[in-house]
Amino acid sequence: MATKLAANRIAERKLRDRQARRAQIIIAARRIAELEGWSSVTLRRLSDEISYSQPVLYAHFGSRDGILAAVAVEGFRELGLALEKARKRVKRGGTVESVAAAYLGFAASSPALYEVMFSLSLTVPFDDPSTPPELRFAFSQLMELFQGQSSKPEVLSELFWASLHGIAELTRTKRFPPSRQKERVRALVELFNFPRDGTTQMVKVR
Repeated sequence: MATKLAANRIAERKLRDRQARRAQIIIAARRIAELEGWSSVTLRRLSDEISYSQPVLYAHFGSRDGILAAVAVEGFRELGLALEKARKRVKRGGTVESVAAAYLGFAASSPALYEVMFSLSLTVPFDDPSTPPELRFAFSQLMELFQGQSSKPEVLSELFWASLHGIAELTRTKRFPPSRQKERVRALVELFNFPRDGTTQMVKVR
């Protein structure tokens, strides 16, 4: 019995150590990317930055792409939490505007993280049985805005997401001037704020 308990404690400690190393690698990758861009995030640079050998990095993520995918998944987790907080903060009405502002604020405050979530070639699947739960959670926060407003709320959610992503990317790449951002958000909110009549107005999506 004592031997089994000791073995369990050793296994738990090894798991905690592995999780801590994994988190440290992800944090280092994000820090380098925010300061210098993703082209600077290489296995050699990470190895020098956090004093782990390259074989250790490979053991945790398999490749540089594996590290980028892990960072992207973490980004979706953080985005989902930000959208959930924004959605629940508004009790009655205004949820679309609150979520839109939270989404664009997230993209603006973490440009390198947002870039790796969407703009780089990754192996993280979308709308697939193997899609990570973090991505599903983030999308579910958009879906919550349109439940009961359409027979296909996922379509409205995708269109809303596409609009937000377009604004975020065009702003990040300086194609959109930031001076009109509030106007863009107001116009977008008007498009996706569907009127309600006593119960719920259904929006037909063919």
